[in-house]
Amino acid sequence: MLGSFDFDVIRRSLPYLFYEGMTFTLTLTALAAFGGLVFGTAIALMRLSGYKILGRIAGLYVDFMRSLPLVLVIFWFYFLVPYIGQWITGAPRPIKVGAFASSLITFIMFEAAYFSEIMRAGIQSISRGQPAAASALGLNYAQTMRYVVLPQAFRNMLPVLLTQTIVLFQDTSLVYVLSIPDFLGAASKVAQRDGRLVEMYLFAAVVYFTISCIASFGVRRLQSRIAIIR
Repeated sequence: MLGSFDFDVIRRSLPYLFYEGMTFTLTLTALAAFGGLVFGTAIALMRLSGYKILGRIAGLYVDFMRSLPLVLVIFWFYFLVPYIGQWITGAPRPIKVGAFASSLITFIMFEAAYFSEIMRAGIQSISRGQPAAASALGLNYAQTMRYVVLPQAFRNMLPVLLTQTIVLFQDTSLVYVLSIPDFLGAASKVAQRDGRLVEMYLFAAVVYFTISCIASFGVRRLQSRIAIIR
């Protein structure tokens, strides 16, 4: 098997795989993680608010998103977003959003459900005495969350947030079903074009494995340093 293994097809494809494929994958991962964290924090605050209706809406959203297969959500948003754009703008035809925007919205909405649970656990890990002390100092609810609770919750949950981001990095490979040239999609195109399925899919697996292992090692180091600080 190794005698017919063509290493040269991998070498020739490296610029395309990394300059276009990996750049797209990392960009989508970074933007989706940031958007998911912001949206997820808002959902966590809704679940912890004193308004029951907000808590129920946020809970239903989290349960709904976490009960769906990700690839189904990707298809759903890819075909639904143009019609949402048409409804918002009042255009006569569905708005052309594009595969990248659709996939980004999908991952932000999907990951927000997971990030919200992480942030909710982080907020609940803060002792109740600190918000009470902030209130005694004259801070209102928004100021207490912004200056006292959320910074500590974010720091406490940073290793878990980064671990979820690694999972997100792996999940972005699913966008190849929309014919988007992410890293796996780029590898798949080369494999189909040159008839080298084994070489390209094996190389893609090695790259995902290597990056995920290095990132996981970094998260463990960070987690140990945060534990020492505590």
